[in-house]
Amino acid sequence: MANRSLLTHIGLLAGIIEDGSPFLAGESMAVVNTIENAWLLMEDGMISDYGSMDSLPPRPEDAISQDCSGRIVMPAFCDSHTHLVFAGTREIEYVDKIKGLSYEEIAKRGGGILNSAARMAEISGEKLLQQSLERLDLIQSYGTGAVEIKSGYGLNTASELKMLRVIKQMKMMSPLTIKATFLGAHAIPQEYRGNPDKYVEVIVNEMIPAVAEENLADYVDVFCDKGFFTVPQTERILSVAGKYGLIPKIHANELGFSGGIQTGVKYKALSVDHMEYTGDAEIRALRGSRTMPTLLPGAAFFLGMVDPPARKMIEAGLPLAMASDFNPGSSPSGNMQLIWSFGCIKLRLTPDEAFNAITINSAYAMGVEQELGSITRGKRASLIITKPVPNLAYMPYAYGDNKVWKTLIS
Repeated sequence: MANRSLLTHIGLLAGIIEDGSPFLAGESMAVVNTIENAWLLMEDGMISDYGSMDSLPPRPEDAISQDCSGRIVMPAFCDSHTHLVFAGTREIEYVDKIKGLSYEEIAKRGGGILNSAARMAEISGEKLLQQSLERLDLIQSYGTGAVEIKSGYGLNTASELKMLRVIKQMKMMSPLTIKATFLGAHAIPQEYRGNPDKYVEVIVNEMIPAVAEENLADYVDVFCDKGFFTVPQTERILSVAGKYGLIPKIHANELGFSGGIQTGVKYKALSVDHMEYTGDAEIRALRGSRTMPTLLPGAAFFLGMVDPPARKMIEAGLPLAMASDFNPGSSPSGNMQLIWSFGCIKLRLTPDEAFNAITINSAYAMGVEQELGSITRGKRASLIITKPVPNLAYMPYAYGDNKVWKTLIS
């Protein structure tokens, strides 16, 4: 017998996509298809059917019914870029930033990613798993139903594998959809500062084969940016990772015009992320590609950096995704409702454009657009039911409040 649940009298059913679009681009991002006073039927964890209340068919006798009067039902958020598995917070660096030190200055003196790597070497896998599961519960309470989690706080083979093994355990223990990304090329360890190419060889000859042998990652990522990994180093890593079936994702152009965006497109990266420094050449490279430009406004806000030219990108016909970049150093929040607000306040996206950036487009950016990210018959019922709210625009408008009543995860 099927397990059926029926949501009725939904104030607004939002995020309906019926044409199979894997993502929305350009002007299409400004449209969110909705039904007022709606119903939605779930069967065995899947979206079975939906419509307006005046077309509600007879309720299946075995269906559990929930009245959603005054509430919005929408797809759960897909957070396509996080560093959620970490071993400790870095509020001391937060104070340093307030005092005027830059991200690069903190990194040069052993802070930043290197600080997190030192802590990662010391923590047990059991404690790391416990902390990380607590963070998963937190982001679910804010409406996230799918999340991509990167390694990258190991910077040696043993610690990178520790992180990825924890993520693998989380996949089995959490109801959320989780994708794992190997990010050994997150920073250059102190001992390789004089010869970063030697560390690249460790990544390609030691780390990637070990990750592949245990099937620990879905994707590979490189921080291709000023002061981190160069384009030739990035290409070396992606070329080897590709032989092991790892799909590229790239940290690109957060700190300068690094060539990371063009490199991502060249290697058919699923997404290029950050993108504060995006000009005409980068937009031309992305136009017509299948690479999703992914903006991380929480990090730019926290670090006081320039904002990427989001409006210019949409006007050029590009799609945009947004993600939280949840991490201890530059974006210590996994609240995707806040990212929705930042998209509107900082990047000047409309509420509807930002909605699509954190649902269907971010689902694409983590490779789950066929099963998540929209209200579509046959997709998984990974849904948000809000508290009573007046309309969709209220969600990013009332920043700081948790407007989610319940996150349903199939």
